[in-house]
Amino acid sequence: MWMHPWKYIEGWSICTGLFITGMVLQLTTGSIEVDMFHYPVNLISGTVFILLLLFLHIYARKVVILQWFSGFEASITASVSLLVLVIIMGLTRQVSSPTDLSSIGGFARTGFMQMTTSWSFFLLFIYFLSILGLVILRRINCFRWKDAGFVLNHVGLFVALFAAILGSGDLQRLRMTASLDTPEWRATNEKNEITELPLAIELKSFRIDEYPPKLMILDNVTGKTLPETQPKSLLVETYPLLSTLLNWEVAITNYLSEAAALITEDTVSFVGFQSEGATSALYVKARNTIDGTIREGWVSCGSFMFPYRSLRLNDKESLIMPNREPKHFASNVIVYTQSKKIKKSLIEVNKPLSIAGWKIYQLNYDESMGKWSRISVFELVKDPWIPAVYSGILMMLAGAVYLFVSAPNPKKN
Repeated sequence: MWMHPWKYIEGWSICTGLFITGMVLQLTTGSIEVDMFHYPVNLISGTVFILLLLFLHIYARKVVILQWFSGFEASITASVSLLVLVIIMGLTRQVSSPTDLSSIGGFARTGFMQMTTSWSFFLLFIYFLSILGLVILRRINCFRWKDAGFVLNHVGLFVALFAAILGSGDLQRLRMTASLDTPEWRATNEKNEITELPLAIELKSFRIDEYPPKLMILDNVTGKTLPETQPKSLLVETYPLLSTLLNWEVAITNYLSEAAALITEDTVSFVGFQSEGATSALYVKARNTIDGTIREGWVSCGSFMFPYRSLRLNDKESLIMPNREPKHFASNVIVYTQSKKIKKSLIEVNKPLSIAGWKIYQLNYDESMGKWSRISVFELVKDPWIPAVYSGILMMLAGAVYLFVSAPNPKKN
């Protein structure tokens, strides 16, 4: 071991040493603070890294051992070692905020639950990137046109990974709560620190499309829906409706999608009410298929203005309507920028708005108010390095196309 020429055993030893060193640093100093590597620190560090690779490439002509780092054995051992950590990351629950680790225990200190900011991952990633860079420089040094596919694939991978790690410090992921008819320019980060933005969002209107109401049977003692292992429900898409739910035959004779509760000393009824705070209500007749017991009355999920209403079937069971689930929600907004640009837009889930280098995603709303919410929660993401990552991916695609087109034709028999 450690005798020239180096083989796989030296490669595995280097990777193991980097992993152990990373674990020691992780347990003694904690995870890497990504915020420290923002512009211009990341740009300077990246420039120094590239210059160092060029120096090692030139110096490797005189030192035989350095030539090993651009060889096959080093490439395979570095790739497999990094891949193992990536697989562990995929099998382990990842936690974004350090505050979420306090309740997990000692395992959180190993860094496996914040893999991308752990020292072991960082050292092996830099080692792999260094070897990839040396392999590229070695192939470019004796470039031939038939190597174009190889160079495009490897340079594209290098650019995508290099830009991703440099851009991690400049990535901004913020959360903003915008109120109705009030421009908001402040947002909070993962540490709940307030940040003033170069743009403002004014919520003009908010809308929700909901799934049809559904009925479920509740255990009056435990407060859980039945059966407890796999609760059953009855979706009310049309009415009148006659169906069965567990041991009950259920008939829906009236459905008010927007209703108000009229409460007296003895009764509760619902009437149409197309205004803020309206709830959904169903008039139900239920007959027990075992003993023939009949119950009827209104069932409602309630709202911030009107109370929830259930139908008591017997001493053990009640018929309830859970809150209607949102099918789709969106916000009509006006976005103001420092350049005095005003843009009206509809921001929907999975359909973000791109403006001034930011992507604005519809994230949440005031669930207690439901479709009458007066606020909308947005996630704002800015990643100035993403074009470089995309360019690397495009280079890999171009390399793949080149290899496909230039592949030799099979010999004819």
